[in-house]
This record gives sequence, C-alpha cells and structure tokens, in this order.
Amino acid sequence: MRSLRLCVAAMLVVVGWAAWLPAQDQRTQLYPVLEPFESGFLQVSDLHRIYFECSGNPKGKPVLVLHGGPGAGSYPRMRQYFNPKKYLIVLHDQRGAGRSQPHGELRENTTPNLVRDVERLRKHLDLGEVVIFGGSWGTTLGLAYAEAYPDNVTGLILRGIFLATKAEVDFHYITTGQFYPKEHDALLSLLPDRARGTHPDYLFELIQGPDKQLADRVSMALARFELKFMKLHMRDEWVESFLKSFSREESRRYQCLDLTYVTNHHFLEEGQLLKNVDKIAHLPAVVICGRYDMACPPSSAFALHKALPKSKLVIVEQAGHSETEEGITEALVRAAAEFE
Repeated sequence: MRSLRLCVAAMLVVVGWAAWLPAQDQRTQLYPVLEPFESGFLQVSDLHRIYFECSGNPKGKPVLVLHGGPGAGSYPRMRQYFNPKKYLIVLHDQRGAGRSQPHGELRENTTPNLVRDVERLRKHLDLGEVVIFGGSWGTTLGLAYAEAYPDNVTGLILRGIFLATKAEVDFHYITTGQFYPKEHDALLSLLPDRARGTHPDYLFELIQGPDKQLADRVSMALARFELKFMKLHMRDEWVESFLKSFSREESRRYQCLDLTYVTNHHFLEEGQLLKNVDKIAHLPAVVICGRYDMACPPSSAFALHKALPKSKLVIVEQAGHSETEEGITEALVRAAAEFE
C-alpha cells in the first residue's frame, strides 16, 4: 500500500512498460518505467539514515531529484522525466520520509539538516556537479542547497515554486478556503475554537494533542482539503478513494512532519531564498508552474524568475499544482531535455 507520504505529489498516473517513444515525442511524454541499478542507505547522523537510489546511465549527467512535502518521499514516476541513456538519476527520501529511518522522526529534522544531507549524498556517490530537479517543497530545498553550494550545481529545474514565506503559508491554509469552501468548512467545523481558524499553529496543536480521536479527524479533514486543490480537476470520488488507502496514523504522522516545518517557518529566515538568490544568478533555470496552482501560487514562480536572470518561466495553462497534469508533465520532460 502506498501511503500519503509517497503518493500525494505523484497523484494519479502510473505508466507501465512501453516501447521507446519516437524521437519527435521524447521531449513531451514520460520515459518508460525504469528500475534503479543501485539503492541503499546513507547514515547522515547518529539518529538518521536516508534511503537513496540511482537509475539511468551510471556515467550520465547527474541529476538530484528532490521530493515534495516535507515528508512526502520519492516515488518511481520521478525517474521518468529523464532520458535514461543520458542521465544518472538520483532520488532520495529526506529525513523521516519514505523509506528513510527512523520513519516520521521530528528530531534533528530541519532544512539545514536536509541541505547537508543532499551534499553528503552528492559526495558519497561522487557525483561532481549536478542538475537540481525539484517540485513544491523540493524547490525550497533545491534553492536552499544551490545557494549553500552554488559551485556544485549546473542548473535548476523547478516546478511549483515555494519560497517558504508567510504569505505563501497563509495562502495555502487560509486563502484557498475561498476557492474550496466545502472542504475548508468541513475542516473548520472540527476545531474546538473555530475563531482561531485553520492556522497551521492551531492545526499542529490539535494533531499533536492528547485527544487522539480529534487528532485523527482533523488530520484526515486537512488531508481532504489539501488533496482537493492539488490538481485543477480533482474529482471528489478519487479523493475519497485515496483517503481510504492509508491509515489515520499515517496521515497524522505525515501532517506532524509537514507542520513541524510550517510552524518553524521552514527553518529559514523570512525571504531568505530570494535574498540570497544572487549566489545562483549565474545558473540556468527552468521555472514551471500551473496557472491555477493553489498550493504554490504562480506569483512565487514569477518572483523567482525575475530574480534569476538566466531563468525561463513556463506557466502551464489549464493546470494546477500536480506534476501529473499533462501540460506540467510535458514541460518537465522538455526542461530535462534542455539540460542533457
């Protein structure tokens, strides 16, 4: 069973084995399913060890793929944006996420920790300079890593930009309720103090609180609310089916890890990523977002694009946040081809 940690970002599409695509189509469709040729664990602290895997060409151009969340974990689809004959594709699960151990651990789990883990993994695999590929929270981590180690990065492919600002957090937890009032009201109705609203501090307090039944209800309602705006066209039937596929404990564990970051300002100073963007101004970048992204609004992508002189902005019409939406998938595959 795939848990919320591994599936929220991936959403719907599972691509089976298929013949190689004709040359004219290779830059618009996913590559066939690809199995890793190496996988394992890297001890990054006395407490944490992270799962990693490598696929594609062992001598190809290294690309580090950073998953969303925090806490969502990597998944096989992430390998399929890259030509496996030209890329060495490296995925890993961040601390507490996916197959990394201990699962769901909140201690020693901060953005600086994750940045150092990416660098440890790069050195462990002797990758040299790398392309950074990330979506949603993966863009936050990718930017933080690139700004900390700009000499180790050759380019950025970023989808669904999250700059970890208060305005973005408020949009995600509060403003989106104006577009999804039914799901937002269902969450709001569970709160003992409705006047405090769906602020993440209060949600975290309840999900970590002593009333486990209330914690479960709030966690599932929050998951339902967030799932609803992951795609432009998200059917209620799929949301409910998906929610039945994982346990309340799994939902609660994911929300705790995610909200630990949110309530700690993602362990970054307000505006830090844009303030330090001059450190990566020399890097080529492709910045991709859906026109109707309700998780990470296009204004963030535009702000990043304006700050990076060598970036290209791709706004995908008729798309929301999910990488599985057709236009976003095509944009990601095309971007990866540009860096070959």
